[in-house]
Order: sequence, then structure tokens, then C-alpha cells
Amino acid sequence: MKSMAELKEHPFMAQGAILLCAVFWSTSGLFIQFIDWSAPVIAGSRSFLSIIVLFPLRRYLNVKQEPIKLFSSITGGVFYSATMITFVFANQLTSPANAILLQFTAPIWAALLGWVLVKERPFWENWVALIIITPGMFMILSDGLGGGAFIGNLLGLASGVVFAMNSIVLRKRRDASPLDVMIGAHIFTLLFSIPFFFISPPQFTTLSVLSVVYMGTLQVGLPSALFVYGVKRVTAVQSMLTASIEPVLNPIWVMLVLGLMPTPIVIAGGGFILGAVLFSGFVTNWRSKARAGNAGR
Repeated sequence: MKSMAELKEHPFMAQGAILLCAVFWSTSGLFIQFIDWSAPVIAGSRSFLSIIVLFPLRRYLNVKQEPIKLFSSITGGVFYSATMITFVFANQLTSPANAILLQFTAPIWAALLGWVLVKERPFWENWVALIIITPGMFMILSDGLGGGAFIGNLLGLASGVVFAMNSIVLRKRRDASPLDVMIGAHIFTLLFSIPFFFISPPQFTTLSVLSVVYMGTLQVGLPSALFVYGVKRVTAVQSMLTASIEPVLNPIWVMLVLGLMPTPIVIAGGGFILGAVLFSGFVTNWRSKARAGNAGR
């Protein structure tokens, strides 16, 4: 029987947390359809509610109760904030499929930048998973891919880079309080969005308010804590690979709620990505068990 401490450090627990995080993240496309507000206003409202969720969680999870280092947290949080902001604008300036595909180049950037910045050299299964995921992503998004606007595509690519950098920053702060980085990111996003509340004031309806409350609490609030838990315990590239399940789930939510059946090529692409994520996760878990066994001899 494993102790609670052993379970908390188990790599599958960490990858499971990131997987659950991706499940919540994947519902954003569905719920945004119920909110007739400008994208920055949605992002700012969502971040405001996420801050309300994360501060009590920080108090509950941070046993040492270290003072919040506001400057360093916001500096580190700029990457995740930039991820949310660039992705929002990329969706407005290019096709949603282009924006999603370009953002999910993040595992590639995490592999390369993580190797350089935190000395986490990707294992062979990470490279294999990256190779398998690439055609899967194209298959999922092939129906919506288009030329798009150059600036929008550039922002989509930038979103992938800063998303990867966010995971690397969290890895570097894994022995400190990485949740503060996520709180800082939401503070930064909220501050960025404030002018847009005056430029394009939101129209409040019951559906829009409930959707924003859900997105702030369960779609990005709680997942921020889950992602922090996971990325502290697995490499940056593995966390990005696991999170790649998000675009697989997007069409599933649309099918379940709106009744729009995904095409066979989308289903096949989802199979590619799911298989790659499971393969990489199982091999990583096997390696961790083997190292633990050797260390115990």
C-alpha cells in the first residue's frame, strides 16, 4: 500500500492533474459562444474570478505561508498572461483553427527551451510523441485551416512560445510557490483588460454571467492550480504533451452540447494525439518506477 506522500509524488498523479486541467481548458470554445462580449472583456472577467478562486487555494495549499513576492510573481506570470491575451487576439485576426494549431506548437518550444533553460533534456518518447501529435493536430483542424491574416498567425505562434515558457518558468519555481506565478498572470490579464470594459461595455444576461462565472472558476481558476501541481512533478515538455489533449476534446463538447458530429478525419486525428499522450505518459511512468527501484537497491 502506497503512502499518501508517495501518491502525491507519483508521475501519473501529476499527469492526471494536467489531463484534468486540459479537460476544463477545452470547454472554453463552447462557453465563449454563450457570451456576446469582446474577447478582452471575457479574458479580464475570467481572470478576476480566477484570482478570487486562487487566493484561498494558495492559503490552503501553501503550508509555509510564504509572503507573496508580487513583483517576481507578476514577472513570471507575464508568460501565461501573454498566452491568454495573444490567443484571444489571434482568434480575432485569423481562423480559430490556425490559432489553436499554432498555439499547440508549445510542446516543441517546451522541448527546445526547456533543454536550454532548465537543463531538462527531452527523452526519446517525448520526441516520438511530438512526431505523432503533429499530423494528428493537422487532421483535427484541417477543416478550418486557412491562409489567415499574417499578424493573427504570428500571434498564434507567439501564444505557443509563451505557453511553453510559462511551463518552464513554473518548473524553475517548482521548489518555491509556482501558484503565485498563475495568480500574477491573472492580475496582469485583468489590468490589461480594464480599458476594454469602457471601450466595449459588456451586456449582462443570465446566460453570459453564468458562463463567465463557470469560466473563471472551473475553466481557468481551478485548472491553474492543477497545472501548477502537475508541472512541479513532470518536465515542461511532458506537461505540454499531456495538455495537447485539449484540442481533441473541443469537438467532443460541441458534439455533446450542440449536436454537431465531428468528421471522421477529426476523430482519427484525436486518436493520434491521444495515443501519443498515453504512450509518452506510460513510458515516462515506467522510467520513474525503474529509477525508484534502482535507487531502493
